[in-house]
Amino acid sequence: MKTHSVLIVTAVMVVSACATLQQIAALRHVDFSIDRVSGIELVGINASQVRSYSDLGLADAARVGAAIARRELPVSFRLHLTAENPRDNSVSARLTQMQWTLLLEDTETISGSIGREYVIPPGQPVDIPLTIQLDLFEFFDRSGPELVDLALNLTGLGGSPTRITIRATPTINTSLGPISYPQPITIVSRRVGR
Repeated sequence: MKTHSVLIVTAVMVVSACATLQQIAALRHVDFSIDRVSGIELVGINASQVRSYSDLGLADAARVGAAIARRELPVSFRLHLTAENPRDNSVSARLTQMQWTLLLEDTETISGSIGREYVIPPGQPVDIPLTIQLDLFEFFDRSGPELVDLALNLTGLGGSPTRITIRATPTINTSLGPISYPQPITIVSRRVGR
């Protein structure tokens, strides 16, 4: 009787381990990329249609100028990642958490985490939005107008493209519990703008 119970427990553990390995393999094959930037605000001003500093109205230009004089240039936006699980994967990838760090022009800026689960079925792209808020003066030793241009280029309308990279450590949900990647991976790198 004991041998029979041990065999059943062993079989259950083997099946559970196989399912876990499938889920890990599925997430390893998921392709992450930057889809777009939306809802960009510069010093609290909606900048989604602004191409350059000269497009700002008088009141907005004065507001940006006052912020630069204080050496503060807060920018916020939503960075949309797309996760694509290959169509030929046999299981859905289950991303439960992701620690991330944002790099702008190869400069490390802020870090954050995604704390909700995303199920990524085979062949169906999934949108994963990151809410970004930072003060550009904290991370860049540039003039105010250069930082304004950097922020406005994130809209995709500005003159020079801005390189955005995300370094991340995904965590997946498995039948044995959550498992994190042992080392951060660079999952996306893209130039936004013209």
